[in-house]
Amino acid sequence: MSLLTLRTARLGLDLAPAAGGAIARFTVDGADILRPMAAADIASGKGNNGSSYPLVPFAGRIRDGRLDFRGEQIRLAPNWPGASHPLHGDGWANAWQVVRSDRTSAEISYLHERAGGQGGWPFRYRAGQNFRLEDDRLTIRMTLENLEDRPVPGGFGLHPYFLRDTDSELVCRSRTVWLMDADVMPIERVAVPPEWDFAMGLKVDEVALNTCFEGWDGRATLTWPQRRLRLDMAAGAPFGNLVLFMPAGERFFCVEPWSHGLGQADWAPLGPRATLEGDVVFQVTTL
Repeated sequence: MSLLTLRTARLGLDLAPAAGGAIARFTVDGADILRPMAAADIASGKGNNGSSYPLVPFAGRIRDGRLDFRGEQIRLAPNWPGASHPLHGDGWANAWQVVRSDRTSAEISYLHERAGGQGGWPFRYRAGQNFRLEDDRLTIRMTLENLEDRPVPGGFGLHPYFLRDTDSELVCRSRTVWLMDADVMPIERVAVPPEWDFAMGLKVDEVALNTCFEGWDGRATLTWPQRRLRLDMAAGAPFGNLVLFMPAGERFFCVEPWSHGLGQADWAPLGPRATLEGDVVFQVTTL
């Protein structure tokens, strides 16, 4: 399965459109900053083991596959290996088409037809990702276009897997965070406790998390002191939520901008033929 390669003097980006629209590799001065995607995962046609992949038309889990929307109950089948709750939408599991590309930019797209009879997402939509490399930054524009003549639930997120060193640090600010149950489903929204407060910076190895922070200010700073590398993430509207996935014992961590929070109550309708769009920027600096 072929890759789409973008390059500047410092940055390299390999895309795997046919594998869930995933990023297969992202490098700074030739060194990986995201977990590289294995050849077997690229060949699988799915992006959930990619360096980063899109979450469309929803991010997170839908409890028991039951989504209530304006008095209508939508039933979704499990779609994720080993998970009983539908997770992260359709985009990661399907091939995306290349709309255009050149040496430093590319646009890819995924068209979803109705699949309600099989327990899939019952509404038509088109998702897009536009990648642009500059000397010191990668910009990813995500779009979600409602192709129905009625309002539908919908949103998106980005799921990057950053490489993790023993000295990796994260700084970010938010107002509240969700406590989760054993199925990684939200049970209570609380003020951010001191041990999860990244406002002044915390070492990633000192925290084990898989939850959503709400009221995020749209900025996060990741540093790898031994590598003398810093990455500043910036995400504007509609990205107001940040999921942190920091599993103990793994050599990666995830800092995920989402357009919506956890749970059914947080879903905002996407109007008839309306488009949701937003940018995520990774800017790299040598310390």
